[in-house]
Formats: sequence, structure tokens, C-alpha cells
Amino acid sequence: MQIPLSVMDFLDRAELVYGDRVGIVDEPVQPAESWGELSYRRVAELARAQATGLDRLGVGPGERVAIVSHNSARLLTSFFGVSGYGRVLVPVNFRLRAEEVAYIVEQSGASVLLVDPELADALDGVVAEHKFVIGADSDALLYDFDNAPRRYAISENDTATINYTSGTTARPKGVQITHRNAWLNATLMGLHYGASDRDVYLHTLPMFHANGWGLPFAITGLGARHIVLRKVDGAEILRRVERHGVTFLSGAPAVVQMVLDAAADWDGPVPGRDRVRMIVAGAPPPTSVVQQVEEQLGWEFMQLYGLTETAPIVTVNRSRAEWDALPAAERAEKLVQAGAPALGTQLRVDASGEVLVRSNTVLDGYWRQPEATAEALRDDWFHTGDGGTLTDGQLTISDRKKDVIISGGENVSSIEVEDCLYGHPAVAEAAVIGVPHEKWGETVKALVVLRDGQGTVTEAELIAHCKQRLAGYKSPTSVEFRDALPRTATGKLQKFRLREPYWSGRERQVN
Repeated sequence: MQIPLSVMDFLDRAELVYGDRVGIVDEPVQPAESWGELSYRRVAELARAQATGLDRLGVGPGERVAIVSHNSARLLTSFFGVSGYGRVLVPVNFRLRAEEVAYIVEQSGASVLLVDPELADALDGVVAEHKFVIGADSDALLYDFDNAPRRYAISENDTATINYTSGTTARPKGVQITHRNAWLNATLMGLHYGASDRDVYLHTLPMFHANGWGLPFAITGLGARHIVLRKVDGAEILRRVERHGVTFLSGAPAVVQMVLDAAADWDGPVPGRDRVRMIVAGAPPPTSVVQQVEEQLGWEFMQLYGLTETAPIVTVNRSRAEWDALPAAERAEKLVQAGAPALGTQLRVDASGEVLVRSNTVLDGYWRQPEATAEALRDDWFHTGDGGTLTDGQLTISDRKKDVIISGGENVSSIEVEDCLYGHPAVAEAAVIGVPHEKWGETVKALVVLRDGQGTVTEAELIAHCKQRLAGYKSPTSVEFRDALPRTATGKLQKFRLREPYWSGRERQVN
């Protein structure tokens, strides 16, 4: 017997087994009316009502529903109310500028667009056939509790979500995650990181980011509790950990540092000692940070290496029984490695040093970009664009083969930033690289050659030019002016030479 895997399986089980249990505690302070505490039965009712509302709008199976939102119960429920009933959810990075969101809405062909009220003015010019500002008014239009939804037949190979990611092109690519991809990724996350119905999961990780790494599905299916955090703040994370008995959270190294900074000023014992475990991904933090998590916070440090294209799990690193007797510094050195492949995942490193992946969580393709899909999946392996080494089954990421900077856990296409700089009349040449940063892991640096007679242009002017056109995290934090940029005989920019002075003496060329 073979039953198609569907993301709806997770909510169906939660409603059946844990219907009366509080499943979601919504963010209490937000511009949209908070949904407060929701039982899993109520979450399922809301998902059905949302699907019925989409039926009423004439949104058929396979049509795209885009949502630009901070973490919220409405976004969390949409993973089921949209994808679980045969449509395709397009969760959009709320940090993007209007032009970037407009591109995603148009490229995905989304017929419905939901916008966080805090972003309504900024995204006023972004259009869709059906556009709503999230809140009580849109709830009345979008959620139909009086009728039953159509339940379209879903193949496990149907696209469940399209998640846009910055890559080596100036425009983001839409990663098609199937129901099968999402189902198996969520199951692997729950298995490897030990999730159970006793967990209380704090959403410090943006839900739009690779579908919150699949944890919205895993936590729901196991009947654990979701605590929605709208905006990341170190002290507030500690307060929620204390108030709700949080046991589990995830985030980029920058989030870890926020928590450590807040803990230094915390009055009394740090909440969660010997109870909380945290998955860190986006970039490996320094060993000193791993030690601080385990010693100062008393939290278990775990690591994940993955990509949006792999839904995202590729490798897992969690302390083993064999490491228990090791000194803290030695254990930290092991924990900063990317780790061992997740169950069912195959890894290899090719002759150029690029990490290649095969697994059931690898994307179906890039939405409406067959050439990019063929390039990424050539020879039946997914080409990550990351450089690394495999030793005794353990992966270490050492360099980024593709032209992407990861700052605070977010991908930044250097080509996109360069294109923006070239839009300034004073810029003759531009190269954008990632350089080490204590808080964000990497930060964006621009190396610029000015046109003749434009020597009065300042660093601040070029940064402001980018911030007017790009999301803040994509904009350069510093600009250096150069007389020339190194190129090969064929004119190709030699970025390795530009990066070298900033990364010299470091073991890894990522931070």
C-alpha cells in the first residue's frame, strides 16, 4: 500500500490526537488582532475555513497564494489552509523591498497576496488579483466557516510551497518544495532533533525561511506547542522561554549572540538551563560561542547544514555519547562542523571541492526556470555551490563556491547588490564580497571603482543608494574605493583575490 504524503497529514493527526490541547500561542502584540491561544481543533477549523474562502474566491488547485508576513498564527495556519488543500503557498521574506516583492508575486503568478499591516504602506504598489491586508477585516473575507472546503486530490509530487532564495543571479529563484519534500524533511527534523509532544517550540526563526525549516509541520504533527514570536529580540526570547517553558528553538548565529548578550544582563538564573535545545544554521559560529551556549546558558547546542533547495535538511550535528567526557572546548570544535548526513541523504565532494547532495528533500526544480533547474541538478546530484570536505562521514563547510553572502542567516546575492551599485551614475566598476562580522557572521562589503571626475561621491552616498533599492540586510555596510579591480585575461573578476585579505589566517572562508 502506498498513500500519497501530504503536509495536511500533520494537522490531521494533531486534530485527531491532540484536538483539545493548546497548539499555537499567537504573538500577543501585533498590528493585526492576535488570535491568542488556539487549540489544535481550532487550528484545523481555521485551515478548513481558509480553504473554503479560497474556493469562494475561485482560487483553484495549484494556484499560488503569496503571503508577506512576520511570524504569526495566520501564517502558520496557512501552511495547512493553503498547501494542505491543493494550492501552493508562497511565503515571502518580509524584509524585501516593494520591487523585490512585486517580482516574486509576478514571477510566481500568485493570484492572492496577503500583506502584514506593518508593511501595507510600503507594499501599496504591489498588485495581485486578490490582495488583502492581514487583520480582522481580511479574516471576515478569507475565512468561511459556514461551508465545507473542496478537498482536491493531492499527489505527493505536487508543489506545496515556492520559497524564493537569492542565488548567483540578480533575481531570486523560486524553489519548488513538493509535499513529499516537506513531509520527509519535517519527519527527519523531528527524528534527528528529538521532538516530542512534550516540546514547547519558540518561533525565533522566520516562518518564511525554508518554511521555518519544516518545523511548523513537525511540531504540529507531534502535538507540541508553538509559541509565536513576531520579532527577534534577545531579552524577549529569554522572557518567552521563562513564561512558556520553552524547550526548543532555532536560529542563525546572530540570534545566538542576541540571546548571549541579553543573558549577560539577565537578573537571576538564565531561563531554560538543562531544558532548552537550540538548532543553529546559516553559518557555523565560533567555538567560543558554542561553549557559551552550553556553559553560560546551559542550553544544548545543535547544528544543521542545509539550503532552501533541500527543504532544508542536509546534515545534522548534535553532541554524541562519545563526546560527553571531552573538555568543553574539544566538544565545541566538533559541534561547529556541519555534521553527518541526515538519514537517507547522500553526500560527496567533487574534484573542484563542491558539496553535492542526493536526498528525498532536494527540490523538484526552480519555478519556471528549466535551465537553472538543469544546472543545479545535473548528473542527478544537487550542486550546493558550497565548498567543503568530508572526513569520516563528517562534513565541514570551508568556502562558498557560488557568489552568495550569508549575513545573519539570510542569503544575499552579490550580483544583485552589484547591479544596484552599477545603477549609480558615479560607479564604473563594482565587486561585492562577504567579509567576517562578529555579530552577523558575514556582512556585505562593496569595492568600487568610480568614473572619472566622480571622486566626490562618498561611502555614505553609495550605501544610501542601495538602501533605497534593496532590503536593508542586502545593502553594503561598508564601501572601499579602488583604482582597479583584479580580473583574469578574459575579463572575469577575481573575487578570491578581493576576499583574501579579509579572510587571511582563517581556517574557513565562511564565517
